[in-house]
Amino acid sequence: MAKSLGTTVLRKHLYYKDMLKMSHHGLTVIELMIAIAIVGILVRIAIPMYADYKEKARVTMAIQDIAMMSTKISNYWNDARDYPDSLAEIGEASKLDPWGQPYQYLNLNKHGNGGARRDRNLNPLNSDFDLYSKGKDNGSHLPITQSISLDDVLRANDGKFIDLAKNY
Repeated sequence: MAKSLGTTVLRKHLYYKDMLKMSHHGLTVIELMIAIAIVGILVRIAIPMYADYKEKARVTMAIQDIAMMSTKISNYWNDARDYPDSLAEIGEASKLDPWGQPYQYLNLNKHGNGGARRDRNLNPLNSDFDLYSKGKDNGSHLPITQSISLDDVLRANDGKFIDLAKNY
């Protein structure tokens, strides 16, 4: 009887040991669902953050482009004592903003302030030339306070300000 009791205990021990080995071979459905839920939450957080990052990078690139073109236009003024009629005269006719649209330029000395961009008091933003990007929505109005113009990247105060219209 002692021998059979020992054999029975040994068999039960081996049975439970085999059961423990079998239970760790894969994920249960619940564990899998929890893992998928966690990944889904992380993706929901990461995608908007990445989109915001990309948009900020585009705005920064437009600011740099406008600053560079503004310098070229100022150099043109120093040489010719006049502003160019178009961006083609400074070699930037084919330059596109980060949203794939051409930059907007207007020589205010030749065309007057009638087509100039304007602030909330309807005063022209610049006295020399206007240079801006229509931004993400590719829409714009002369007064920059209208909602369609708030995403425009613009030059104001004769080059002292280059940023989003909403920050002006």
